[in-house]
Amino acid sequence: MTEYLTHGPAETEALAATLAAHCKPGAVIALFGELGAGKTAFARGFVRGLGIDAAVSSPTFALVNEYRGGGKTLYHFDMYRISGWEDLYSTGFFDYIDTGAYLLIEWSENIEAALPEDCVRITIDKTSDPSQRRITVIGAD
Repeated sequence: MTEYLTHGPAETEALAATLAAHCKPGAVIALFGELGAGKTAFARGFVRGLGIDAAVSSPTFALVNEYRGGGKTLYHFDMYRISGWEDLYSTGFFDYIDTGAYLLIEWSENIEAALPEDCVRITIDKTSDPSQRRITVIGAD
């Protein structure tokens, strides 16, 4: 487990870009954190760190966004509205697991039982300083 403190979205994105360089294709990156914690900012940085040039946004209504570039593919899930196994199956989530693509999942707390044991777990917490985030990483090299 490693902890980081970031001061603003730009630092959160930079940290995510650095972490992306240490993740292998097929990695499942599970993001945990409350509303407004910075999960989508982290996703933007992670996509950029993979060398993918894309406008990253939260897939709240689409449930999954696909980003491709530089021979890499990342599927970005938002599990905010998932409340059970039936909902999860309807997203097609399990069809993406063995594709060799990166999976980055916001609101992973809603699908905890379905996460692979070897996933990278990233928790983003707000602190008393509104611009600061405590980011805890478990499972990354």
